[in-house]
Formats: sequence, C-alpha cells, structure tokens
Amino acid sequence: MNHDPRTGRKVLRLIEECARSPFEGTAKPEPLKGDLSGWWSRRITQEHRLIYKVDGSGEDQKLIIAACLGHYDD
Repeated sequence: MNHDPRTGRKVLRLIEECARSPFEGTAKPEPLKGDLSGWWSRRITQEHRLIYKVDGSGEDQKLIIAACLGHYDD
C-alpha cells in the first residue's frame, strides 16, 4: 500500500471489525444500493471506502472485500 501507514493500519482495523460485527460499529457502515445491493461500505478516509459483503453464516461466514481504496462510484 503506497499510502499513509495510518491509512493501512485503519484498513486492517476495519477489516477485523467487519469480521466481528459486519453491519454495525465504527466508520459509518452503510448498505449500498442499486448494482451494489448486498454490499456494504465503511469510510476509511474522506476519499477511500472499504467495500465488503458477508457470505454464509455461523462458522462458515466469510467476509468478501471488493475494494479498500477509492470510492464505490469510481
């Protein structure tokens, strides 16, 4: 990651939080609409978003990350 190291650390913290609690918590989690329905977004910085969805449930639950740099409408 060629960005500020703080941004990289924040991305890692958000991924860990999403794995524990995908639909609530810090960084304003919000469900996406339209073509991205089923995906969620959290703010990394004003410019960057973590875009993810949860697949499965229980022990089979997986966090799928589509993007962690940029914005969902880029």
